[in-house]
Amino acid sequence: MSLFRRGPNGPSGPSGPGRVTVQEAAARTGHAQVGDGSGAAVLLDVREPHEWQAGHAPGAVHLALAELAAGAALPASAQGRPVVVICRSGNRSRQAAELLQARGVEAVDVIGGLRGWAGAGLPVVDSRGGDGIVA
Repeated sequence: MSLFRRGPNGPSGPSGPGRVTVQEAAARTGHAQVGDGSGAAVLLDVREPHEWQAGHAPGAVHLALAELAAGAALPASAQGRPVVVICRSGNRSRQAAELLQARGVEAVDVIGGLRGWAGAGLPVVDSRGGDGIVA
């Protein structure tokens, strides 16, 4: 059974990747205190490097959408795993999830992006591990 079988907009598949709420993303990636407990998915941040350095979810991996679109491979820690894609607001992550699905990767995007993540009280750290901001 797929970790991403259903999202708020229905099943993922030929019609496009599913979308998940911030709370679902946190549960699927192990960031939530409670949830399904799987933590099997990797959180992939597709924002630009300066945005990533200003603030990102702890444990997330980074690959800018432009690099992904140019054919870059997923970071090693994300390969062979379901991917939850996040950006600032949800637009770039939707595009990235579509690109990844076209490559055969199980991918969903986060509705509301990192703004929603931070707004829900989930942690954001900067490139040095201190308190980060959503840039």
